[in-house]
Amino acid sequence: MSPNRRDFLKSSAALGGAIGLGLTAAEQLNAAPRRASEAVDANASAVVDQAPKALRILILGGTGFIGPHQVRYAQSRGHTLTLFNRGKTNPALFPDIEKLQGDRAVNDYASLKGRDWDVVIDNPTTFPRWVREVAAVLKGHTRHFLFVSTLSVYNRNDQIGADESAAVATTTEPDSEDGGRLYGPLKALSEKAATQAFDDRTTIIRPGLIVGPGDYSDRFTYWPVRIHRGGEVLAPGTPNDPTQVIDARDLAEFIVRCCENEVFGTYNCTGPQSPLTIAEMMGAIRGAMTTDAYLTWVDADFLAEQQVRPWGDMPVWMPPKGEMAAFMRRSVKRALEKGLTYRPLSLTAKDTLDFYDGEPDERKEKLRAGLDPAREKEVLRLWHAKLESR
Repeated sequence: MSPNRRDFLKSSAALGGAIGLGLTAAEQLNAAPRRASEAVDANASAVVDQAPKALRILILGGTGFIGPHQVRYAQSRGHTLTLFNRGKTNPALFPDIEKLQGDRAVNDYASLKGRDWDVVIDNPTTFPRWVREVAAVLKGHTRHFLFVSTLSVYNRNDQIGADESAAVATTTEPDSEDGGRLYGPLKALSEKAATQAFDDRTTIIRPGLIVGPGDYSDRFTYWPVRIHRGGEVLAPGTPNDPTQVIDARDLAEFIVRCCENEVFGTYNCTGPQSPLTIAEMMGAIRGAMTTDAYLTWVDADFLAEQQVRPWGDMPVWMPPKGEMAAFMRRSVKRALEKGLTYRPLSLTAKDTLDFYDGEPDERKEKLRAGLDPAREKEVLRLWHAKLESR
């Protein structure tokens, strides 16, 4: 095991152990819950070195999921921030930071005109039109444009270890703004628009599944919440199935350092450094809490028969076969070489659970991903019945 991977799993899978092996938990959760708008790094009180040079950074968005983490880290490094958005998502955040309002859906960039920034970070864009329109205003007024894309841009997911040179998806509807059906192709076209506008002063960041405090999708949150609840937990596939995630704070910090160091080019951003199995992920989560949870691994084909969907009903998991054999096995070598780092996965799990516990009761009535408890219980009953009938 490499040193970096050992660090990533330290106090994580190594502490909690793979639940399927029945190892005990390690830590009692004791942190105070936090609201989403106040979600912070557990290590926020730690001293952060100042950047060699203070930058003027414009963040398009900035108050959603990854934006607040970018803002806090950039502030701690001594940079001057400006946020541009509609002023509708968490408007009370960051009262000490300059905020400019505009609506990209209707090409409203009036508040940006005549201003200069060292770096522009584009967080929320899916549609290439948005990139072209903001570029028309900012070209010549910034030295660096950083576009947050996605690993979903890739055309294929069957080559293990594929890097940034892999072909991206295309579409015959380049002007469409159907961000659901054409999410990957439109993101790829947005990348192209950014590079065409800002040439070799462009950075493209392609994150995998972004997780951690502040996430409302519950695509990772389901597992800390479910494991903390205890009892028999339905685990998908096999313990050795691969998975990849990145803490939003690790992503945000890497993005800010790319700005500071003028890191240009395209980078896959997910984690950890070396292959991570879903059993190791579950063990890391269990290691962050006291619980009597134990895993029952349920075959992927059986789950398909029961119409239990990967990724949605079973978050952070995709059966590693066929055209999706490498979906959770992307190379991050280039980003690692430029300084991408990871906090322990157990810390991500602990902070995610703290964040969720601090949410209002009505928000916690139903997770947005994962199996309903009654449905999970029923699938487990059917699985045990099948095993007994063999």
